Amino acid sequence: MLLDAARRNASRVAALALLTLAQAAVLLVLPATLGRAVDALLSVDAGPEAARAATRWTLVCCGLIGAQVAFAAVEPVLVGSTDARATARLRERLVRRVLAVGPRATDRFSRGDLVTRGTSNAAQAGTVPAAAASAATIMLTPLGGIVALTLIDWRLGLAFALGLPLLATLLRAFTRSAADCVARYQTLQADLAGRFVEALAGARTIAAAGTEDRERARVLAPLPGMSRQGHRMWRVNARATAQAALLGPLLQLSVVAVAGLLLAADQLSVGGMLAAARYAVIATGIGTFVGFLNRLVRGRGAAARLAEVLRVPPVRHGVRTLPAPGPGRLEFRDVTARRGDRTVLRGLDLVVPGGTTVAVVGRSGAGKSLLAELAGRLADPDSGEVTLDGVPLGALDPAELRREVGYAFERPVLLGETLGEAIGYGPHPTTRKQIVAAARSASADGFVRTLPDGYETRCADAPLSGGELQRLGLARAFAHGGRLLILDDATSSLDTVTELRVGRALLTDCGARTRLIVAHRPATAARADLVAWLDDGRIRAVGPHRVLWRRADYRAAWDGVAA
Repeated sequence: MLLDAARRNASRVAALALLTLAQAAVLLVLPATLGRAVDALLSVDAGPEAARAATRWTLVCCGLIGAQVAFAAVEPVLVGSTDARATARLRERLVRRVLAVGPRATDRFSRGDLVTRGTSNAAQAGTVPAAAASAATIMLTPLGGIVALTLIDWRLGLAFALGLPLLATLLRAFTRSAADCVARYQTLQADLAGRFVEALAGARTIAAAGTEDRERARVLAPLPGMSRQGHRMWRVNARATAQAALLGPLLQLSVVAVAGLLLAADQLSVGGMLAAARYAVIATGIGTFVGFLNRLVRGRGAAARLAEVLRVPPVRHGVRTLPAPGPGRLEFRDVTARRGDRTVLRGLDLVVPGGTTVAVVGRSGAGKSLLAELAGRLADPDSGEVTLDGVPLGALDPAELRREVGYAFERPVLLGETLGEAIGYGPHPTTRKQIVAAARSASADGFVRTLPDGYETRCADAPLSGGELQRLGLARAFAHGGRLLILDDATSSLDTVTELRVGRALLTDCGARTRLIVAHRPATAARADLVAWLDDGRIRAVGPHRVLWRRADYRAAWDGVAA
């Protein structure tokens, strides 16, 4: 996943890698050049040639310092743009996969968790390609410093090398501890986000119940754990930084001491000692690996959380099309479906004849909404098969499936800038005439026209009641009529008169040949051609409502339900 993000930004990553290599080269050359310049200046009295050499080496030093300034100005721009583009790529892949998985995505990951993965985790993971490109400076510069010390005098390299095992142990311990801290912190952060999203969705219930304090405590429950992991991370960072800060000067001091002895023995020049001191500082820059590793550990931990979502397989589709014309015959064959550890539907068989309206009824928890999801392949059965006009839904081309199967839900979400766009939102374009006709059939045209901007009213600015929102959802379903229209409790917020109008429109204006309705009112069931009575995960009976009403057990299933 991270390699893909790097490949998509190959030019920037390559430019950043070249830039950091150039920075490393300049940084490594500069001490030797300074040493040469110092030696040349000390011998300037030797004659004109020595003076010219001193001037030449001084100009080279100025040029190298100028290059460092230029590189420092360009690097943040390259890093920032690479991070932004890599993050955008990761978010694009995450969103594409979540949408490809469909409603099943929220069965495994909470909404707050997905939001956290797509925002902060993606931003952290997006820094890895640039950090990897910058690794040349972080890794090669200290190694180059050690090599330079050895080239000046092997005893200088040996003096520094004696402390390398301690540095390696420090970095290994830091990486192990930091990775665990980051993983735990990110998990707790996602948990808090999920609780917060749940609280926002249930804000009215919380306010009505007067449980603000209890809910606040529930939402913020992960905070102590986050605090512990945050403090633990600080301690790990502080310990590693302190150890590096202590070890670095000791190594530098040992190199300078050896260089001083060599200078006293006339085995090293003053410029050589200056270069050795500078290279000792560069070599101990390996301690900056602490910050670099911290960045990589956070990025890799965040990438692992994104990868968990990307590993969820998308819904598989076929390439078949439906026979044209087709009646819209829907059939469930020995369908079993589970939710978690609970088997909701067991060996269910049901035929919805083409061109009919069938109401699915049953007690709460009987599996009506799950059956509606299976009917349009918003979910797949664990076993068995669902077919439309003889073609298994899983074998259909996705565009064909969505063109021929429409949905209206109990709590529709308006997608689009304006109300008109929300009604026309679907698998194929719709004209203004079709939008208005669909709204009229759903009894939505009247209240939409009373708004100041009518169909051009922004969705965010439209004050809608629950019933008005449901009517807009129905209008959207009517605007894209195919063979099959599925209504999952899509009229529960409508008054009796409006529901009657919508029920008549279903039979004449919606464009769908077959209609499957999850019904919670006897009046809705009575208007359907057939009623499929769902009980204990199976279809208990199928027939007209008036016929089934003669059965006492069927009437008992409606006890407590308003007509």
